Amino acid sequence: MTVVAITGAGRGIGRGLALAFAGSGAQVLVSDIDGDAAAAVADELRAVGAQAIAVRADITRAEDCATLVVQAAGAFGRLDVMVCNAGIMQLKPLLELDADDWGRMMAVNVTGSFLTMQAAARQMLEQPPLAPGRPRGKIISIASIAGRSGAGAIAPLIAPYRASKAALISLTQSAAFGFAPQITVNAICPGLVETDMWQRMDRDWTALQGIASGEAWRQRVATVPMGRAQQPDDVAALALHLASPASDYMTGQSINIDGGLMMN
Repeated sequence: MTVVAITGAGRGIGRGLALAFAGSGAQVLVSDIDGDAAAAVADELRAVGAQAIAVRADITRAEDCATLVVQAAGAFGRLDVMVCNAGIMQLKPLLELDADDWGRMMAVNVTGSFLTMQAAARQMLEQPPLAPGRPRGKIISIASIAGRSGAGAIAPLIAPYRASKAALISLTQSAAFGFAPQITVNAICPGLVETDMWQRMDRDWTALQGIASGEAWRQRVATVPMGRAQQPDDVAALALHLASPASDYMTGQSINIDGGLMMN
């Protein structure tokens, strides 16, 4: 049985990942800085028969990252998949940003992911492969198409977020080189995922533009070739593939799953 730990799993994409992995039969550690939210998701998983535990963790603290890995291995015997999902976003004009805005974004989205990867890798390198010929573990980071080129009119409003996700894509490649062939490391780059985070972004963006609430989101979704907003399940489907034997020869990749917003 696969053991999976997911950061930022108290809501949004992280909760969707937890539900999908539990539905596939995995044992799941649900981690979030909001301990109550993590506990609620773990309860939700156990209610449908899954094995799940919740851990409150601040991923900007190395000791918290180490603890969540220790708890996963202690509860389930090993750690097969670490999903570095926890992240934050801020929408603010470029010239209004200050050093604290920048530092907070980098601390969570980049340093937090680095510390989580590092803690997971230390455990994975000490354990046998799940099966002969397979890696000892897999790390999946949740980046964003915002870390790619473009982004249009919103780009100047999310500069630290875009920089942090570009850094995460680069970190994924470095970790893939560093941990191969024992651990695979890949990134998922979602597009417009319909979560609380995007609801907050729409609120801030529409206020800046002086347009009706919900209109910024509607305009963005209208540009998606697949004709709809993305759901956490869309991200989870790719994560399940990256965690499976079908992707054992894939590492260092950053895969867009965005309904066709970026075709490169």
